[in-house]
Amino acid sequence: MQPKKIAELLRTLAEDKKAEDLIVLDIAKLSSLAHYFLICHGHSDRHVKSIATHLIDEMKRRKMPAWHIEGLTEGKWVLLDFGPVIAHIFYKETREFYSLERLWGEGKKI
Repeated sequence: MQPKKIAELLRTLAEDKKAEDLIVLDIAKLSSLAHYFLICHGHSDRHVKSIATHLIDEMKRRKMPAWHIEGLTEGKWVLLDFGPVIAHIFYKETREFYSLERLWGEGKKI
């Protein structure tokens, strides 16, 4: 599956769990790390974990498991690495503190 399609799928899956303020950034020209970042937040650590678990389960069901998972236990900032797309699921206050949208501001919003 093409990276953009993966990013769009992850966005849809996050929307299914009512993730808030979803942003997809095209960072392909800025970094060799990934092609896209999905950035969103939940209103509680339980909500963050629910969004992340849904993405993990649904992508695994589609034979595209996460390569790496960080932060799922705490639920403040969960990073899901799907290769060309990295999903960042934050607790709202944590998102505001780290402000990835500002750090990667040169990335094109999709």
